[in-house]
Amino acid sequence: MKRWDECLAQSRDGLVYAWSWYLDVVHPDWEALVENDYEAVMPLTGNRKFGINYLFQPFFTQKFGVFSKKEVSEAKIREFLEAIPATFEFAEFRLNGVKGVKGINGVKGINHRNIELDLSPEYSVLAGNYNSNTKRNLAKAKKEGLTIVEDAKPSVIIELFRKNRGKDIKHWGDTEYERLLDLVETAKSHGRCLVLSAQNTDNQIVAGAFFMMSHNKIVFLFSGSDKSNKENHGLTFLLDYVIEKYSGTQNILDFEGSDNNGLARFYKGFGGEETTYAGIRFNKAKGLTKLALNIFKKT
Repeated sequence: MKRWDECLAQSRDGLVYAWSWYLDVVHPDWEALVENDYEAVMPLTGNRKFGINYLFQPFFTQKFGVFSKKEVSEAKIREFLEAIPATFEFAEFRLNGVKGVKGINGVKGINHRNIELDLSPEYSVLAGNYNSNTKRNLAKAKKEGLTIVEDAKPSVIIELFRKNRGKDIKHWGDTEYERLLDLVETAKSHGRCLVLSAQNTDNQIVAGAFFMMSHNKIVFLFSGSDKSNKENHGLTFLLDYVIEKYSGTQNILDFEGSDNNGLARFYKGFGGEETTYAGIRFNKAKGLTKLALNIFKKT
């Protein structure tokens, strides 16, 4: 996949999720639309269920899109969307940006929210933009004597998540967690992943996180924290560490997962600003519309 990755490397709107090695982990059977000699590309992650071929957004990917060595126009995005094979009768996936979604017959575009933080200012400026709640929680974390461990053990962070918030996520099982571990290890081998943990004075890990790095974006992909130590505010401490570490650089901290109002408030507390990207949905299954809706809302 050398030419694929060369195209992505030169893309202005490139995303870590679209590297060939990333796709190989999150959806080994991925396909793609490719223009000419890899001048522009678009990943397609499909599956089949109850006789319906469909496109979906795999776990651990927020969005895909059209990636090109040149600037991607709205017309180009429409061209790619219209070129999706008719064998895919149903789709729910997300695109990088909101361009090119309107005006395509049968395709519905739904805007999603994201929170991002420009890290180019100096740390003193960035920290000064934290809201009062974030500043207060960060002060508590520092008072508790938390410290950061770089290159922490990914399996420990995943297990921390499973024992806490993961108990309420019934649709994740061993397969998903093993895939996440494989993804982190693969990304580390490509120099694209930062694994951090926060520990207390007893050397107990109270929070941990994975950050994917590509195209001047630092993506807050996954985190785990210990509910019994929530007053230590380990995640606030971790995010502040990343902000300080990469302050004054041309990076964007992408908080991801910001459709959730509570998470959006938490991320905005660090001075993050809202951006939007498009969700794509279409249903071409004749006579199976209702069944498809019921199926794919659970997928």
